[in-house]
Amino acid sequence: MEPRATEDAAAKSTRRLLPEEREQQIVEKAIEHFTRNGFGGSTRELAKQIGVTQPLLYRYFASKDALIERVYNEVFQWRPDWDRQITDRSLPLTERLYAFYLDYSSVILREEWIRLFIFAGLTHEGINNKYLSKLRTKVFLPVLAEVREAFDIPAPRTAAETDAEIEMIWSLHAAIFYIGVRKWVYGLKVPTDMDTVIRQKVDMFLLGAPAAMAKMRG
Repeated sequence: MEPRATEDAAAKSTRRLLPEEREQQIVEKAIEHFTRNGFGGSTRELAKQIGVTQPLLYRYFASKDALIERVYNEVFQWRPDWDRQITDRSLPLTERLYAFYLDYSSVILREEWIRLFIFAGLTHEGINNKYLSKLRTKVFLPVLAEVREAFDIPAPRTAAETDAEIEMIWSLHAAIFYIGVRKWVYGLKVPTDMDTVIRQKVDMFLLGAPAAMAKMRG
């Protein structure tokens, strides 16, 4: 490393961080900690693991739950263009679903996303409900509506038919999510050409779900 670069790095490491920089640093270290260890443990242990004092931690976050909420919002961000990718009927449905699920999978198939989502479901009952509710209203129901439109299938006649359709799209999301579980929880190898895999899973959904939906209509 050049002498000037070394001096700049040293100055950066020793200068006093601005409050917003310190807060972001705490959040990033908390993400690393929760990803590896889950949400258990005391705030004293958490502060020690992420390299700050407990009083400093409380200066930025009133409680551990407040920090967890911030971490959750940081990791589980929702891209605003996903709605458009699903519903833009100027493009064929297959192309739209390819675009959405390729983008969506690039977000969720990360170590912190997969492990934090599982830890949250196990130890913080209800914290995932906000995300799952958004998944239902912004993805499941719109995708099913677009499938019915593309394949000329009538709308569900009963709540049971709606639930059955949602179960079909759950199978697609679960298949994509499980790729991340295999890699980041089980430590198994996953395909390297992820784009091809995602497209194949979308194809399987579009080959099976419309036929099953039409069959339900008799």
